[in-house]
Amino acid sequence: MSAETYRDAWGIPHLRADSVQELARAQGRVTARDRAWQLEVERHRAVGTSASFLGPGALSWDRLARRARLADTARRCQAALEEKDPETAAWIRAYVDGVNEGLSTTLTTPTTTTPTTTTPTTTTPATPEAPAPEFTRTGLTPGRWEPWTPLAVWLATHILFAGFPAKLWREHITTHLGPEAVALFATDGPGTAGSNGWLVSGDRTTTGHALIAGDPHRWIEDPGVYQQIHLSCPEFDVVGLAVPGIPGIAHFGHTGTVAWAITNAMSDYQDLYHERLRRTGAGVEALGPDGVWHRAARHTELIRVAGEKGTEGETVEVEVIETDRGPVIAGGPEGLDDGTPAALSLRYPPRVTADLGFGALLPLLRARRVADVDRALDAWAEPVNVVQAADTEGGLLHRVAGRVPIRPDANRLRPVPAWEPGHAWDGWHTPPRAGLTDGVAVMANQRGPATPLGIEFAPPHRADRITELLAGRERWSAADMPAIHTDTRLGSAAALLDRLTTLDGLTPEAAALRDRLLAWDRHMDADSTDAAHYAALRTAVVGRLAAQPVLAPASVPPAYPEVLQPWLALVPRVGHALEHLLRAEDLYGIDRAAAVRAALEEVAARPPAGTWGDTHRLTAWRALPDPTPTPTDGSVPAPGPRLSGDHDCVLCTSPVPGVTDLAARGPAARYVWDLADRSGSRWAVPHGASGVPGSPHHQDQQPLWLAGELAPVVTDFDQLTKESDV
Repeated sequence: MSAETYRDAWGIPHLRADSVQELARAQGRVTARDRAWQLEVERHRAVGTSASFLGPGALSWDRLARRARLADTARRCQAALEEKDPETAAWIRAYVDGVNEGLSTTLTTPTTTTPTTTTPTTTTPATPEAPAPEFTRTGLTPGRWEPWTPLAVWLATHILFAGFPAKLWREHITTHLGPEAVALFATDGPGTAGSNGWLVSGDRTTTGHALIAGDPHRWIEDPGVYQQIHLSCPEFDVVGLAVPGIPGIAHFGHTGTVAWAITNAMSDYQDLYHERLRRTGAGVEALGPDGVWHRAARHTELIRVAGEKGTEGETVEVEVIETDRGPVIAGGPEGLDDGTPAALSLRYPPRVTADLGFGALLPLLRARRVADVDRALDAWAEPVNVVQAADTEGGLLHRVAGRVPIRPDANRLRPVPAWEPGHAWDGWHTPPRAGLTDGVAVMANQRGPATPLGIEFAPPHRADRITELLAGRERWSAADMPAIHTDTRLGSAAALLDRLTTLDGLTPEAAALRDRLLAWDRHMDADSTDAAHYAALRTAVVGRLAAQPVLAPASVPPAYPEVLQPWLALVPRVGHALEHLLRAEDLYGIDRAAAVRAALEEVAARPPAGTWGDTHRLTAWRALPDPTPTPTDGSVPAPGPRLSGDHDCVLCTSPVPGVTDLAARGPAARYVWDLADRSGSRWAVPHGASGVPGSPHHQDQQPLWLAGELAPVVTDFDQLTKESDV
């Protein structure tokens, strides 16, 4: 045999091969088969050509990808791997070969599956997938992946992960309200990715071996951002969550003797520089910190934009400029689109070092003990993560992994002037480490081991609640963990509810609503009417605060590119910072008691008609909108599934307070890694293993995900259904 593909009852691919290279090829091939449309969307996003089939809505992203030089950076990183780490480079090429083989058959594979709603069993037959219908709808033909394409996909996936646009918000709010406003609005905001993760040592489990559990919080995409997969060859046997388009298993894996998982460290490792640019007869120059004008690299590129309903669109020219600091991602010699004189360059580690950290991926797969994971992660670059790992010999690891530059504090807070000295990078931070407390380690993007490396962190509510729940039981089993995954207590509710206790002179309806909310158990359950009333009150308060005249100037953001605007919108910022704004000693003279009173009376007069889950629903992101036409009879299209949870719950299903109760961000996967017996591990994703609509495995895990249940991790090939030999 060279490679074999098996499937379990949930359609999850289990691959077995004679060598590491053949296994990588098989992973690329099966990923192309299961996720062809997703792979091609990500490839186009990485090279800035997604508007060619998705239309004008994708143009702002394509501009950023081109101007930030994502593809060129990926080429540099792959070239460096070829020179310094030829084994990893060859492994990536094998994966890419598999992707190209799989894509070449995407539009010719016959349809042999039909949708099903039955619960999978171990006898569910494995059948070939039909090609994703999106190819037909857009007329897109799968293209060719290059050896550097996986690196470009990784860059495109994570370029906004560290939230560098938050520096634009801090500059914006400081301009209008002063520097003290930065701390008031500092919180895990609407554009940030997060995660829960907890490690329980063997002293605190029923088996005497460690457990690792958690859930990464990302935009819920369809197909999902994580791919459940099992990779087996003579050198290793690893099960975990892969990123489609990337070989190996980077973030969450279990080799049988060691397991690891990550959360976002909330570190700041990208800088923005205000640039002074001028045109000359020879091109563009940028003023440097030495007071001298230096030649900037410059060229132009064309972006084709598809028209509506398949019509021929326009072709847009993009000017790509790079200074000694980095690529110019906004503005230029003539300023922003509204004429404001501005140009912003972005400095990010892979562009500086030609190293994306892919040298860590093979050593992770080969890891046998915590020490092996630790050594592998010394090569990690980005995103910067907090890692938790444990092995079957009792080894434990809790550390930060990734590359964070040493530079002045001003760089971390806001864009800094490129023409002034004192803003250069000077080496790299040593990633911090941490231990366990009472046999557990909890990370939920709060201030922790990564505190010296960041500016804004998530509020402590999720971490505190997980710690509290873990303390409530002396011994834990893998089967106990979903109760933590799905906890809905909202710690941040206290700030608003405390404001209600001081109100008097209310109408009878408002007084009754106040008393009802003060008696509420503070759980954001889908079937809770009290949670719906709290959310309605929160929305009303956010709206009234954001409308205050003192905040009005901040409601008009600078004319930065559309892709950066979510970080600059005032109402979401008020919504996510509501706790701080209500508890601050003074808020620019705003009468917060009057705002809360008026909001309470408003909601009492027009209370929500249903429960929290009636408005708090999942809205998964799709690269291509649903083709179902909007009803012409005035009816509302069917909403997504009802959700429990909220932004600051452990069950982090994030609405945007003041804007919408709908949630596009939440647990992109759930996992429990059992070090006593890998077969005791559990996992689930929001949709399914297949990215092909109509497949039995496209949405079959969603009932589990919604109910907080997990599917078993099966790695015994005798319990799997063989699909093919290749």
